[in-house]
Amino acid sequence: MCGRTTYNLTWEQIVALYNLTLQKKAPTNLRPRFNVCPTTQIDTIVGQNGGRELQSMRWGLIPQWWKKSLKEFKLATFNARAETVAEKPMFRSAFKRNRCIIPVSGYYEWHTEGKEKQPYYFTAADGSPILSIAGLWDEWKDLDSGEAIKSCTMMITEPNKFVARIHDRMPVLLEPDQFTPWLSGIAGVEILKPASEDFLKMLPVSKRVNSSRTSDEDATLIEELSE
Repeated sequence: MCGRTTYNLTWEQIVALYNLTLQKKAPTNLRPRFNVCPTTQIDTIVGQNGGRELQSMRWGLIPQWWKKSLKEFKLATFNARAETVAEKPMFRSAFKRNRCIIPVSGYYEWHTEGKEKQPYYFTAADGSPILSIAGLWDEWKDLDSGEAIKSCTMMITEPNKFVARIHDRMPVLLEPDQFTPWLSGIAGVEILKPASEDFLKMLPVSKRVNSSRTSDEDATLIEELSE
């Protein structure tokens, strides 16, 4: 599962990588975050009218057909499995019509070592500031308030051998030449494959990241643990 990420990106980096064409100015919420959790707002890249733009969405997809209140939505939908996304009722409609890319700086996974779970931080091995995770989104109308809420989920797949040393899943990480096929819907499940063995690097980090109560402004969370 991919349930905790970091986000420390500039507007210039995002525009350059995703070739945003529909937004003329930077949003005001591009603040560094080092402990991003599900159900919070995150940035996504969506295709609109032949262009691309950045949109803020709730991390944890609420399908358009949900007929109860948000308080009653107890399902963990922050990840969608590549093997079942085309058939699973929670995600199949979004897979057909609503694709997105979720930019992150890195993500955390946990590995059981003895009686403890040790967090590891994964980032791009080549030093790139952005990992591009394949995602899906949907728009749901809150029955109580009438508010339209956009939400998203991250695609996950089986791990490559490098990640498998720590965890049994990994996010689907897209290369720039895959952005258009994914966002347009031309690409199907065949694109949802693990990244190459040399795509990521990892380092052990503080167990303070284990708690969702830890401030997402704490940049020391991604520092490598000393011996």
